[in-house]
Amino acid sequence: MVEIISDNIISPLGTTSEGNYLSVKAGCTGIQTYDSLFGIDGKISCSMIDDALIFSELNDVVGADDHYTRLEKLALISATKAIRNAMIDASSPDVKFYLSTTKGNVGLLDDGINDSPKIYLHNTARLIANHFCNQTTPLTISNACISGLNAIITASRELEAGRIKYAVVTGVDVISKFALAGFTCLKSLSPKPCRPFDIDRNGLNLGEAVATVVLKKSDGEDGGFRFIKGSIRNDAYHISSPSRTAEGSFNALNDILQGIDKEKIAFVNAHGTATFFNDEMESVAIDRMGLNNTPVNAYKGYFGHTLGAAGVLETIISKYAILDNTVIKTLGYEQLGTSRKINVAAENFGTDKEYFVKLISGFGGVNAAALFKKGGAR
Repeated sequence: MVEIISDNIISPLGTTSEGNYLSVKAGCTGIQTYDSLFGIDGKISCSMIDDALIFSELNDVVGADDHYTRLEKLALISATKAIRNAMIDASSPDVKFYLSTTKGNVGLLDDGINDSPKIYLHNTARLIANHFCNQTTPLTISNACISGLNAIITASRELEAGRIKYAVVTGVDVISKFALAGFTCLKSLSPKPCRPFDIDRNGLNLGEAVATVVLKKSDGEDGGFRFIKGSIRNDAYHISSPSRTAEGSFNALNDILQGIDKEKIAFVNAHGTATFFNDEMESVAIDRMGLNNTPVNAYKGYFGHTLGAAGVLETIISKYAILDNTVIKTLGYEQLGTSRKINVAAENFGTDKEYFVKLISGFGGVNAAALFKKGGAR
């Protein structure tokens, strides 16, 4: 098994995991509504990090050196915080860095910069590893919206195989005109704060965040917070629309829950983008898996859709929730708007169960699911 020994989140709700979790538990949101953001006509609701928050944390990490992009600064700050909390030597060859991002520094294109090596995602991963004087070749995972969970699963497999002793997984994306224009063309953006699984949902909100977890192979059953199993399934249904039968998502769920008592699952943290087709597909997968009575929640109403950071960020928030014996409500949800009856959490409530499931999907028919368990639980 693999343990999460340290973590960090930087979002509009704060610069620590605990601070972000407490804001979420209190019902706070980082989503705001903007007019003509990046010159795109109309109202756009999204969650954006204040640059002042970045600058307030920056000197402690990179000093006065300002040749880093905004995305790189966020990644370095979050990774530094998580590594310090883990008290590991990040320069060791036993440590490997993983970068999860869907767009990286694509915002440079908005500024007319198309010949910079910073545009290439692998160079961002190498930059982060180099900052910590780590010479182990880092791994970049860019697999649409499942990238963050994909990275955690991949890192866990390498740890379990004994190839490394520690993994530092950082998921990060920032909002750019490029990204906004793409989702605008798909007509998937909501001008108002999103409402996952609700009958009146009308689209997603983009968000920016960075989240880092430090993982190690667990020494025993009574270790800390644990990753139990992960599964990645690609049904290749369509370039942007999810499978109507939820084939990939169901298969991923079915894989990780073999031999697990479903009554011990506190909640399923869904992708919950608040788009019609994604929410409907996830309801089908949950129904097919027989999890209709298991609480389901989504965090997009707090952070927006943070793309490559989503799988890491939402795993961390779920970790803090289950350690706090709490199921967090789905902000914006009031009345079920999917064809399958699932138990969407409309309010925070307590739980004494020890497992949670993280479910996520993305363009191209990619799907992933992972099972986690609080430490000391049997």
